[in-house]
Amino acid sequence: MSETNPQAVLWDLDGTIVDSEPYWLLSEQRLVEEFGGTWSEADGFALVGNGLPNAAEFLQTKGVDLPIDVIVQRMVDEVDEMSARQIPWRPGARELLRSIHDAGIPQVMVTMSWRSTAHFIANDLGVFAGVVSGQDVTHSKPHPEPYQLGAAVVGAAPKDCVAIEDSGPGSSSAVAAGAVTIVAPLHVPIPDSDNYIKWQTLVGRDVSHIREVFAKARA
Repeated sequence: MSETNPQAVLWDLDGTIVDSEPYWLLSEQRLVEEFGGTWSEADGFALVGNGLPNAAEFLQTKGVDLPIDVIVQRMVDEVDEMSARQIPWRPGARELLRSIHDAGIPQVMVTMSWRSTAHFIANDLGVFAGVVSGQDVTHSKPHPEPYQLGAAVVGAAPKDCVAIEDSGPGSSSAVAAGAVTIVAPLHVPIPDSDNYIKWQTLVGRDVSHIREVFAKARA
């Protein structure tokens, strides 16, 4: 393996591989309105990148009078149903995934979505060596645990991996774990930082760009 190749590429799912945030926003809005509350787009985007139990706790503050596990399952079921009708791929994501796969670099999905959602997308793509879901961690993003586990799936150290994210909590998780981090924001602006590389889009990106980022970080 070339010395400029990372040992693995660790991918976030929501907002990075798929533009699923509108699905989550709709599910959250339906739940809050069912209990007589009001829900704004800003409320939803404030939760981008957070774990589902954290989102459920926030929905409780908006009047959703259900246990956290019930709220989470309601949202997961709705988003899975919408995704089954149409997977909202983020432009450029599938092409980059395939390019990395064809280069022989292992890829792991590291998402705070539940297993049903994660494995549905992973199975459709067929390029992942493993999946870490929100049900597999004790601490959600922005804690480093998700990316530590993601690297461990393929026997790598996070510092030898590249992580691809779209959110603040997700990028914080990847950086804290020690991964070389690329942030490609979608719905929520992400500030510039020396802690990660920021891409405006995944369109036109291939494995050569991953190698370039990793080589510069390790120079």
